[in-house]
Amino acid sequence: MSDFEKEYRRWLKMADKLTVAELQNLTEEEIEDRFYRHLEFGTGGLRGVIGAGINRINEYIVARATQGLCEYIKEQSSNISKDSVVIAYDSRNFSEAFAKKAAGIISGNGIKAYLFDALRPTPELSFAIRYKKATAGIVITASHNPAKYNGYKVYWSDGGQIPPHIAAKILKKINNIDVFSVSCTPKNSLIEIIGDEIDDAYIESIYAQSVCPKIEKSNFRVVYTPLHGSGNKLVRKILKRSGFENVFVVKSQELPDGNFPTVDSPNPENKECFDIAVSIAKEKNAELIIGTDPDSDRMGIMVKSGSGEYVPLTGNQVGILLLDYILSNQEMPKNPAVVTTIVSTKMADAVCKKYGVTLFRTLTGFKFIGEKIHEFEINGNYSYVFGFEESYGYLKGTYCRDKDAVVASMLVAEMAAFYAQKGLTLYQAMEELFRIYGGYYEELESITFEGADGARKIKKIMTDFRNNSPEYVAGHKVTRIVDYLADTDLPKSDVLYFSLENNVDFVVRPSGTEPKVKIYYLSSGETYNAAKDNAKAVKMAVNELMN
Repeated sequence: MSDFEKEYRRWLKMADKLTVAELQNLTEEEIEDRFYRHLEFGTGGLRGVIGAGINRINEYIVARATQGLCEYIKEQSSNISKDSVVIAYDSRNFSEAFAKKAAGIISGNGIKAYLFDALRPTPELSFAIRYKKATAGIVITASHNPAKYNGYKVYWSDGGQIPPHIAAKILKKINNIDVFSVSCTPKNSLIEIIGDEIDDAYIESIYAQSVCPKIEKSNFRVVYTPLHGSGNKLVRKILKRSGFENVFVVKSQELPDGNFPTVDSPNPENKECFDIAVSIAKEKNAELIIGTDPDSDRMGIMVKSGSGEYVPLTGNQVGILLLDYILSNQEMPKNPAVVTTIVSTKMADAVCKKYGVTLFRTLTGFKFIGEKIHEFEINGNYSYVFGFEESYGYLKGTYCRDKDAVVASMLVAEMAAFYAQKGLTLYQAMEELFRIYGGYYEELESITFEGADGARKIKKIMTDFRNNSPEYVAGHKVTRIVDYLADTDLPKSDVLYFSLENNVDFVVRPSGTEPKVKIYYLSSGETYNAAKDNAKAVKMAVNELMN
């Protein structure tokens, strides 16, 4: 009998009746997929399909992870009565139940638990940790993933996601805990419900990030969709606080709903998410459409093109527009610094060079940008100005340590109103930046490999690229290869970066949260179209290498 079959039979014997009912009558393939491994606890925490089994997210897995976190906190603590954990959750199915389970486990371990009274954005969790001077934080979310997913992310006292060395120690604790052995009686006296006070402080901290607060905004028209998630109240609140009086909310996507009934996937990176919003924008003649994902850390936009149609701007393009807007309109502090990732647009180098600002690049994931902010504060050598990543994540200010769709919504709306006074849409503003800095094009290709076989395929792809690296791609010589599992200035990571002689780079890495291989294409040229054509040719060649 295989290990996964043994674990399956143990769950049939040990789990509660509802869980056992879910596990009965599964195919052997389904059993293997649910039990061939424990859901991986990475540097951010857990993310997986909702359901019974060790390779799923459920109350047993949440309880086990929380107990591991508690044991690590207690091991590090000199006085457990002074420790606390803030817990937030989004609109996903079972998010509230998982959050309450975590609060019960934490309080049962003698640690104070601050539990939000309703769903909240992930960046507000980061803010609340700092505001409450808590030891750690937990947010129940799977961010932008499809409805079948949920997750469990852990943050530390600085408000950032736990760094790798702490994640490794928590994982060691978790691995020593049997999934059916966690049994803590919640202590209600150690659970405090929080809400409005945190909201008010969070909103004021965001408003302080305004670049041009006095520009006219009252007549500027914005359509907003929270995509059934947690951004609704706070995004609307900050837009109103900032002076926007014509904000039209997509009613059919306003209320929280973990099934996300109006979209295939609640990801503002996907143009289809904006179909309903575009129809409203046409009716209202809105200049800007904003969408936020379920936990409101990612933000995407649609703007009017030169022909008057609503088109999306990419995460890289929005990041560059914000970067140029901030650097050109705000007085810089001493030793200003901008932080982005190794897979984000190369255009950031050109913009930062123009304004004399130091640019830092981190591994993929906003947690690494958050770590840079923390490093700057400790060392006092740089002043953080702005950070962004290509996957629609932005943060101005140091009030939190994660990408924040609430501050991004305020800044993009303000920036759009700023350019509108100059007679420009954001689309035209982006075209102007291409004229100034040259053409830049970026594209992300995600290839999904489900299940145990998929995991093996992903591993083989990375091994093949690493051990049999191409010398030429699309007829262009490979001039540089960086393997981030080898010695670099960044933490070790399963990432390969290839640079070609035609100013096209491509990066290959497995996703840390989904069963996917991600390939990023980063190109520059005299014009946007030239950069795009070069990248497309390389993409075709890379796809042939993978087949």
